[in-house]
Amino acid sequence: MDEDCCATQLIYGDGEFNADGLDRFVKEVKLTECGLSYAVVAIMGPQSSGKSTLLNHLFRTKFREMDAYSGRSQTTKGIWIAKCVGIEPCTIAMDLEGTDGRERGEDDTTFEKQSALFALAVSDIVLINMWCHDIGREQAANKPLLKTVFQVMMRLFSPRKTTLLFVIRDKTKTPFEYLEPVLREDIQKIWDGVPKPQAHKSTPLSEFFTVEVVALSSYEEKEEKFKEEVAQLRQRFFHSISPGGLAGDRRGVVPASGFSFSAQQIWKVIKENKDLDLPAHKVMVATVRCEEIANQKFKQLVHDEGWLALQEAVETGPVQGFGKRLSSILATYLSEYDMEAIYFDEGVRNSKRQLLESKALDFVYPAYSAMLGHLRSKALEDFQVRLEQSLNKGEGFASSVRTCAQSSMLEFEKGCADAAIQQANWDASKVREKLQRDIDAHASSVRGAKLAELNSNYEKKLSSSLSGPVEALLETGAKDTWASIRKLLNRETKVAVSEFSTAVANFELDNETVVKMKQHLKDYARNVVETKAREEAGKIMIHMKDRFAAVFNYDSDSMPRVWTGNEDIRSITKDARTASLKLLSTMAAIRLDEKPDNIENVLVSSLVDGTVTVSSSQNRKLGPSTDPLASSSWEEVSSKDTLITPVQCKSLWRQFKAETEYSVTQAISAQEAHKRSNNWLPPPWAIMAMIVLGFNEFMMLLKNPLYLMVLFVAFLLSKALWVQMDITGQFQHGALSGILSISSRFLPTVMNLLRKLAEEAQGNQTPEAQRRPVSLSSQSYRNETPQPNPVTSSFPESSVSSNISSSDTGMEYSSPPLRQRRTANVEEVESS
Repeated sequence: MDEDCCATQLIYGDGEFNADGLDRFVKEVKLTECGLSYAVVAIMGPQSSGKSTLLNHLFRTKFREMDAYSGRSQTTKGIWIAKCVGIEPCTIAMDLEGTDGRERGEDDTTFEKQSALFALAVSDIVLINMWCHDIGREQAANKPLLKTVFQVMMRLFSPRKTTLLFVIRDKTKTPFEYLEPVLREDIQKIWDGVPKPQAHKSTPLSEFFTVEVVALSSYEEKEEKFKEEVAQLRQRFFHSISPGGLAGDRRGVVPASGFSFSAQQIWKVIKENKDLDLPAHKVMVATVRCEEIANQKFKQLVHDEGWLALQEAVETGPVQGFGKRLSSILATYLSEYDMEAIYFDEGVRNSKRQLLESKALDFVYPAYSAMLGHLRSKALEDFQVRLEQSLNKGEGFASSVRTCAQSSMLEFEKGCADAAIQQANWDASKVREKLQRDIDAHASSVRGAKLAELNSNYEKKLSSSLSGPVEALLETGAKDTWASIRKLLNRETKVAVSEFSTAVANFELDNETVVKMKQHLKDYARNVVETKAREEAGKIMIHMKDRFAAVFNYDSDSMPRVWTGNEDIRSITKDARTASLKLLSTMAAIRLDEKPDNIENVLVSSLVDGTVTVSSSQNRKLGPSTDPLASSSWEEVSSKDTLITPVQCKSLWRQFKAETEYSVTQAISAQEAHKRSNNWLPPPWAIMAMIVLGFNEFMMLLKNPLYLMVLFVAFLLSKALWVQMDITGQFQHGALSGILSISSRFLPTVMNLLRKLAEEAQGNQTPEAQRRPVSLSSQSYRNETPQPNPVTSSFPESSVSSNISSSDTGMEYSSPPLRQRRTANVEEVESS
């Protein structure tokens, strides 16, 4: 066979369909590129009627022809197809096995009917080859063939209109004008005689067929004439599918790309002896082919280099022009699908296109989602950066959040528009809402941090402005201490709240929140004062002792007291203890609410005035004490405002008195020592007696100057001994200790003076003698300098505590370091 016609056996004689051969034929003739621009021409007729010869001359094919010299026998077995050479558009010639052949037998007409049905189903034009001398005969050879054609036509549901071209072979001298009416009449009779379904009982032949008749001369007797007439007939097949062309109805034609599958399925249905539903078959072919095309395009999309590059790029970050690039890629493959599936059933084509588009969009949606994720992250990051920059410039928080949020959302919207895909109407509202939530969450976080920082700053400011002054005020323990603290608290709180209100206005918070924050600041300020008060209350003993020392050891001019014996130690002690007690009453409770209380009066009356004292053994026998300090709470003072309970105050006062008793004792000792040091001369009455009784001796001295000179020298020597031995200093420790000290030092001192006098008389001063005046002068300076009280200077008042024991007659003070005991009157102790 010549490669131009590409003849291939489509169906073998045993009815097997050559699918592989048909696929090769379709590829060789490039049938799939034709779309709907192709036609199929089939030829039927009795065996050995010259069908193959007619096709070879008509379409320049190379079908096998019968060799007349070998006898008349079956030449074409099954069904063959070939491409018509030189015919436009592409035309496929189909050569069917002849009917009424002796090889299959008289009763074996199954394949004959099957091939006829197949030809009617796939062909646009059916050539029926018949002999001229059979026209008008009742038992002509063409009648069984026509009956077969009309019978199988009934098995086609909604068959398309097919052109039946009757080719009268070996025409005679009878004019064609007489032959054609007779032939048409015979055809009509055959049509009328064929059993038809109820729906087509009265359907005319013209509804199913377009009947055309041509006559050809004998090929053997008038070959040239035959070829000339065939050439004329060939011209009718050019552009046969055009409107008015030889081809019939084209509404049910299968696109060229689906011809192979369609033919295979049609033959399969025919072989199964089923009625052939051509419309359903058309849909079935369209479904299969459109699905194949869609799958092919989807695979191409998956491996598209542009898509792979875009997918890789979007994994790392946002891609500029993402939507346009992806839309272009999708449009390319959808357009290719449209081009390849354009000739298939519209409903099926559109349905498969929608599936392809949906599948492709589902495939690329993760990339689109990733793109939106990048846009959301970038917009959120930009919002965070812009907000921080705006706040650093000092702009208001709420206005900065609005401006930055609007800018970021606008940027996100632009990004979404750029990422939008033309083929999809994807909604980015969920990502937009998530971005808005993220922006709100970040703004809320920053707002919380800023407000916390602002609140912390004002808390620190309140702490610094309240802690020091409150501590100082509490240490003073004045009568108006708590009034001053309240005034300070109100002033500082008012200033802080005012400044805080101005600062927080930029946040545009709701009124309820602002009120709560202001109240928190007020509560914090109050808490600072209360905390400081509790802290200072914990150090009350130290403060009381300091207050006592300040009042007891210093006078009204803040000058240190010198116990000369003129001071009223009892009064001073009472004042000092009263001042300490006022300090205790001040720190006993928190008084920020201006509620009156009787704490100071109770403490003074109970502890200082002595109206209530510690119950003695006798009082215990009489009955229980009515001591107001025997309680764990103060009247008119809540427990939360109580710093020191009455019981604690009583205990503290006992401890305080015990620890300050030593200072009082030391002051008394110092005063007595001072008195003794100033009273070493005889009493005035003794001096007067000495003057009266020694008047005669005094007059004798005046009359005798020598005695006066002796007395003067004796005075000088006595003065020298007085200074050298520090008589005054020695007697400050007591008479007995002074006498013992003087007696032990008298003789060495006298010897030292005599030695000095001898050396001065001789005029020989030794180096030791040169140093003596210095020593003497330094000793004299030391003796002339007031000496501190050895008792008070040896022991700090806070390091010694006195043991107190009471009895019916008095109270003893025991100072272990001094090993001394002193008895005082009960009234003195109580009053002091």
